[in-house]
Amino acid sequence: MIESLRYLFAKLNLDKKGQDLTEYGLLVALIAIVVLIAVMVFGGNVSDFFSALADEVGDWINLIP
Repeated sequence: MIESLRYLFAKLNLDKKGQDLTEYGLLVALIAIVVLIAVMVFGGNVSDFFSALADEVGDWINLIP
């Protein structure tokens, strides 16, 4: 009985790499979903901000003789 439990626990420990890989895959998928939602929500505002910043920097460059 004890030998069977040791074998079972040893077998479970060998499968940890596959479990870790699955967890990392799920984590990457979750991060991708969060980034996608953030881009959809804030994308227009961020684009407008960087466009305004580029225009401002362009004006500074035009001031240099």
